[in-house]
Amino acid sequence: MKMKLFTVAAAMIGSQLQAQDSAGKVLDEIILTSNKYPRKQSETGKVTTVINRHQLDKSKGKTIGELLNSVAGITIIGANNNAGTNLTTSIRGASAGNTLILVDGIPVTDPSVNNNYFDLNFFSIDQIERIEILKGGQSTLYGSDAVAGVINIITKKADRDKVSFYGTLTAGSYNSYKQSLGFSSGKGSTDYSVSYTHNGSKGFSTAYDKNRIGSFDKDGFDQHVADIRMNQRISKKWGANLYATYNYYQTDLDASAFTDEKDYTVKNDNLKTGAGVKFDHKKGTLRFNYNFNYTERFYLDDSLFKGNPYVDFSQSRYIGRTHYAELYNNWKWTNWELLAGADYRLNNTYQYYFSTGMFGPYDPPAWNDKMNQVSPYTSIIYKKKGFTGELGGRLNVHSEYGTNFTYTINPAYLINQKIKLFINLYSAFKAPTLYQLFDPSAGNIDLNPEKGNIEEAGIEYFVNSSFNFRLVAFYRNTKDAIVYTYNPATFQSKYLNVSEQKNYGAEAELSYTAGKLSVNANYTYTDGKTTSAYDGSGTSIGKDTSYYNLYRIPKHAINLNAGIQATPSLYISSHVRSISKRKEYIYGAVPQTLKAYMTVDLYGEYKFNKKIKAFLDLKNITDKEYFELLGYNSRKFNFTAGINFNL
Repeated sequence: MKMKLFTVAAAMIGSQLQAQDSAGKVLDEIILTSNKYPRKQSETGKVTTVINRHQLDKSKGKTIGELLNSVAGITIIGANNNAGTNLTTSIRGASAGNTLILVDGIPVTDPSVNNNYFDLNFFSIDQIERIEILKGGQSTLYGSDAVAGVINIITKKADRDKVSFYGTLTAGSYNSYKQSLGFSSGKGSTDYSVSYTHNGSKGFSTAYDKNRIGSFDKDGFDQHVADIRMNQRISKKWGANLYATYNYYQTDLDASAFTDEKDYTVKNDNLKTGAGVKFDHKKGTLRFNYNFNYTERFYLDDSLFKGNPYVDFSQSRYIGRTHYAELYNNWKWTNWELLAGADYRLNNTYQYYFSTGMFGPYDPPAWNDKMNQVSPYTSIIYKKKGFTGELGGRLNVHSEYGTNFTYTINPAYLINQKIKLFINLYSAFKAPTLYQLFDPSAGNIDLNPEKGNIEEAGIEYFVNSSFNFRLVAFYRNTKDAIVYTYNPATFQSKYLNVSEQKNYGAEAELSYTAGKLSVNANYTYTDGKTTSAYDGSGTSIGKDTSYYNLYRIPKHAINLNAGIQATPSLYISSHVRSISKRKEYIYGAVPQTLKAYMTVDLYGEYKFNKKIKAFLDLKNITDKEYFELLGYNSRKFNFTAGINFNL
């Protein structure tokens, strides 16, 4: 208890020292994600958070994982580890794959991985315009996987009537460096942008050397991202767009927690490409979008160094392909708004594995499977005298398990343009992944979707752009949760719908601005339990038993961002992050406890003129050593310095 009080006190003291630029927080921004068409934040009862372009401009030294970690209720596990670490996204304690990633409103997933989650390493912060986070069950609008919420990454596009050449050059700790360049033109009827980012680091040992042997090698990272986008204004009513993004990165791996490996690498490829058409009519907009998403991961553990006593050499390839098409329309009248649409998803994966070692070669047959979903949906909103009510539903027709239905009920009331009261009732679902359905060793084609019921209630108070406070309580109950099970008697494994998971907690967020000063703070409490006849390793325990299920998720998390525009040219800010102790699952053993920690970051930038600035980002200035993942190093004190220009 004393440690918790000290942590909170330290954060509060830090808030009095510095504050953040007032332009970084717009309390009633226009958002797209809550209803798929533009609405003010005050006009929806849904819990939304926006990281706008101004905030991104002051985060050039950060990764997208580090930035999202500062948002209430979000935990990006691995964000502070070595570059290239797998990043697991959790909103309000939900397990991996229960947060849906969107790019410009379009779902992106990787059907080659167990939980269908998308790799956040495939995003470069330099190519992002803004990020909109929508919490709660969002399956009515966005379908499968949106159980805990969605994160919509909106890409940078050309500014209207402007030609720009922009870029960022950085260098920092661990021999890290980045070069990012872009060009855009918004003149005429055709807008287009082209950008390229190279990001590299010699890194440090991914595995933690607990015996202080000193022989663990550094694990490097090398990434290339190319993006091209075009928007064509065909007429006053018609418009079309084309885009393509290619991301490649290679990173070195270690064998496991606390275990070094010197010749184990993974190469990751991702291609996102698509097109869209829109038609503006008197009452709204009709839109059609198509997206193709391709991911490939190739693992190679060469034979020069033997990190596993049973394997001399191994290689594996995992390919995921997703086709997504959507047609929807919105209509607006005096007091009513209507959204109706449908989407189609086709997921395919190809996978193979080969190894040789102590017991000879292991060469199981490659497997290749697919599934599809068709989902019509609708949402209707009524507004009058401060009251806003939304009612929506989605029917999902799946090629393997059949059909399921989800709903949304969102009443909210705005009092005197200052106080917003809201209650949100959602149902949401996560369809079984290709891996869970068809994996040769454990797949089960009889699986049903995981079904979540989510409840939110809260209050938001705001005064113009100077003060904002939001308090939200949440509860989520997921039934038919899919669990990997193992029978030690028969040595058989299988995925089954045998678990019920409950998560609950609260979020408090505050922002305050006074002239050049501003403070943004949030606190999240998260708790939960799982009820199942199987333990965390998937082994039967004979009867339904409840146990704590928030592995690697803190019960208590505090973020405080503070700064000051000291002069028209000089900006200074700080970030304090306090994380309580967490549980770490250990296969076949009692879970361990990861210690609580607090980190302090400092950031400063100096503008030479309106077009060029220099910045310095100092992270973990107290050189705190801690674990996000047991047995893997997190970054101690490190820095990034650079130049940013926009000509």
